[in-house]
Amino acid sequence: MSLAESVPHKLQSRIDNIIENVAPTPWLNDDQKADYEAKITALLKEKNAVLIAHYYVEDELQALAESTGGYVSDSLDMANFGAKHEAQTLVVCGVRFMGETSKILSPEKTVLMPTLDAECSLDLGCPIDEFSQFCDQYPDHVVVVYANTSVEVKARADWIVTSSNAVQIINHLIAEGKKIIWGPDKHLGQYINNKTGADMILWQGNCVVHDEFKLYELEALMDEYPDAMVLVHPESPEAVIAKADFVGSTKQIIAAGSASDAQTLIIATDHGLFYKMSQQVPNKRLIPAPTGGKSATCKSCAHCPWMAMNTLVNLYETLRDGTNAIEVDEATRQKALIPLNRMLDFSYQQGILTAGDA
Repeated sequence: MSLAESVPHKLQSRIDNIIENVAPTPWLNDDQKADYEAKITALLKEKNAVLIAHYYVEDELQALAESTGGYVSDSLDMANFGAKHEAQTLVVCGVRFMGETSKILSPEKTVLMPTLDAECSLDLGCPIDEFSQFCDQYPDHVVVVYANTSVEVKARADWIVTSSNAVQIINHLIAEGKKIIWGPDKHLGQYINNKTGADMILWQGNCVVHDEFKLYELEALMDEYPDAMVLVHPESPEAVIAKADFVGSTKQIIAAGSASDAQTLIIATDHGLFYKMSQQVPNKRLIPAPTGGKSATCKSCAHCPWMAMNTLVNLYETLRDGTNAIEVDEATRQKALIPLNRMLDFSYQQGILTAGDA
C-alpha cells in the first residue's frame, strides 16, 4: 500500500471516532433562538464584525448571516468577501480550513470561529508531514491541492484549486506539459483526471459526506422520479458522478438547478445547501441523494458533523468573549498566499471570477 493510500486509511478510524463523538447541537425553542439572534446581531454591530457562513452550516446561521449584512457562499468566496469587507472582525461559520483561508487573505483582521473543533475529513486525512514526504517522491511534478486543506498543506503546494476551477487549471497545466500531484480528495481527483486525461498521482483522501452517496439507491430514486435532474458534487464517488445530469461545485449546483426546466432535483451534496437552493427554486421539489440503504450504513447522512458544530450558542459566546481566534504563522501564510494568489489571478483572467465577485 502506497503512502498516498496508507495515511488516509490509517486515519479513517480516528475520523470515524470523531464523527461518532461529536456533541449534539443544543436544542433551542423559538424564543431562545430569537434571543440569541438578537444578541448576536447587537454584538456584530458593537464589535465591527461581519458574519460569513458556508452553505453547509445550519439554516438559522445562514439566515442570520444574510439578515445582518453578512454572506453565505462556498469557502473561497467566503474568504474573498471577508477580505473586501470593511469589518475588522470576520466571524466564519464553517470548518477550520475556511477560517485559515480567511486569515491568509486578511492577516490584518481578526478571524473568529464559533468552534475550533470543527474539522474536515479531507484536512485530517492529509497531514502535512506525510503529504510533504509524498510530494518529495516526485520532484518533477507540480503539486496541486484542493482548498479543503490546512494552511501548511497549502504552503507546500504550487497551485490551490476549488471544485469550480480545478478542471480549467489542470488543463492549463497540461498545456504546459506538467505532471501533477493531486491532493487530497481522490474522487475529485479522479473526476478531474477523467475530464482532462492529465498525468496525475492522487492522494487518497475523501469527504465523509460525499463519499457516502450510493449508486444502487440513487438508481432506485431515479427510477422513482424519472423526470428529475440529478446534480452531483465532484467529491462524490465516480459511479455516482456517472449518473449525474450536472456535476459542479455548490455554487454551480445552485445555478444549474435554477436554470433547469426540471421540477424535481435530486442533489448529491450536503443537505445544508437546501436552504439556499430553496430560496432560488422555491417551487421545485428538492430530494437528497441517498447515503444509506441496502448497500451501506449511513454515517454522516448527507450532513457534515463538523459543520453542525456551529450553533447560535457558541457563535454568541465567541462574539461575546472574543475567543476561538484563528492564528496562522506568518511565514507559512506567506508561502500559502503564493499558490492562492496564483489561482485567483488565473480565475480572474479566465473569467471564472469577475472583479465584482465578493
